[in-house]
Amino acid sequence: MRYAYGVAAALLIGGSAFSIVAPGPVGAQVAQNSPAAMPPRGAPVSFADLAARLQPAVVNIQTKQRVPVRQGQSDPLAEFLRRFGQPGQGQGQGDAAPQTRESGSLGSGFFISADGYVVTNNHLIQGAGGTGTVDSVTVIMTDRRELPARIIGRDPASDLALLKVEGNGFPFVSWGDSQRARVGDWVMAIGNPYGLGGTVTAGIISALHRGITGAGAYDRYIQTDASINMGNSGGPMFDLNGNVIGINSALISPTGASVGIGLAIPAELARPVIDSLRRGQRPQRGYLGIGLLPLDESSAAALGIAKDRGELVRSVVEGQPAARAGLQQGDVIVRVGGRDVTPDETASYLISNVTPGQRVPIEVIRDGRRLSLNAVVAQRPTDEELARISGATPEGQGFDPNDQNAPAVPAGQALGLSLQPLTADIARAVNVPATTRGLVVTNVDPNSDAAEKGIRRGDVILSVNRQPVTTTAQVAAAVDAARRAGRTAVLLFVKRGQSPELPIGVDIVSR
Repeated sequence: MRYAYGVAAALLIGGSAFSIVAPGPVGAQVAQNSPAAMPPRGAPVSFADLAARLQPAVVNIQTKQRVPVRQGQSDPLAEFLRRFGQPGQGQGQGDAAPQTRESGSLGSGFFISADGYVVTNNHLIQGAGGTGTVDSVTVIMTDRRELPARIIGRDPASDLALLKVEGNGFPFVSWGDSQRARVGDWVMAIGNPYGLGGTVTAGIISALHRGITGAGAYDRYIQTDASINMGNSGGPMFDLNGNVIGINSALISPTGASVGIGLAIPAELARPVIDSLRRGQRPQRGYLGIGLLPLDESSAAALGIAKDRGELVRSVVEGQPAARAGLQQGDVIVRVGGRDVTPDETASYLISNVTPGQRVPIEVIRDGRRLSLNAVVAQRPTDEELARISGATPEGQGFDPNDQNAPAVPAGQALGLSLQPLTADIARAVNVPATTRGLVVTNVDPNSDAAEKGIRRGDVILSVNRQPVTTTAQVAAAVDAARRAGRTAVLLFVKRGQSPELPIGVDIVSR
């Protein structure tokens, strides 16, 4: 079961109270929880009938794999015998094959057809180290039958996998419509937490479109307070009609055990992926060839736009649809296909749901102006292809700023950074491409916003508010222009080693 370690935080939500107008005098108002305003009671007296009907279609997933034993993990008895010169394992075996041990995992899944197709999570059947797949997968049914399963297909991007058990007449369940799910709806989960198969838990939908990574088309979960633990991965989340509206996949917890924040992949995202895998095809998802970041408060202030409207283009891959359509680094995408880009509907999500080959209008804000572009969306490359495209390599190790005599902006002024022009020698020292143009950071004021945002010595500032900078005078001019425009921050594009450029909004130091 994947889980994210949560950090304790308090969310203070402010807003205006609103009410429902009931029949009566004009302007009369009633409380939100008055009998006339409340919907009919929907809580079931018992989940027993629903659970009895659905449990046979839910299975336990058991995997096995031989993994190498790291040096120092050998058999303690064999090590003891070797130390004292006794015959035993390991003597005279310098050229023996590496030791391995059997590793396994437990999870959940569910039948979606009578002929044995089973849905589960990819991370359950993925090989050790994130490559390949496990050696064997066994499906264990509620009647304790153990059946070998084949891996039909898997999709790491969505963390979904499809298995096949030979046979017919298996109990199965149908997909539901997660787009009709509402916060407060009852849900029921069935799975195999900690190997305790056939475990039923119930709760409500706590939130929709919940993100846990902050990026990607599939960072969009149904949150529930139904108990979800390690081993529930791949199991179904049912609505009260017995339809699958989610696939339990992750939890947020400071301990690794359930604290009432479980996360499920919505059926609206899962079903198209599973249908593609069942047909033996790669899932169809759109791709533009851009890197995106949400706008934080400083970045939004630097660009003069609302914080939760739009996403910043961090990078544009040459020769890909975005570059051909005219998108540029520093653009803010605000609409895709006529739909606003918001935290609930990110640009990645909207683009991935465009059919490859289709032309889609994209609205961006560039230098304060709204532009409309058109892109022909491509098929998203595999993760391996994307890794080759990004070509990230290790970062360089620092440099000696005393090697150059160029003037630097003193720390504590303007942005809290000391800067000097980037030379060929410094570029080699900080491991950036020789063609890089900008200013290298020689010092960071530890009390500045730049320090809090993670800017450090050896970073290269490429631009300020999308204006390329190669001199300290250009930085000062860009900061002054931002101040005159009433901005409280500027947007820097920062290069660190061979990694892609990173946009960072930095508050301007008050005079």
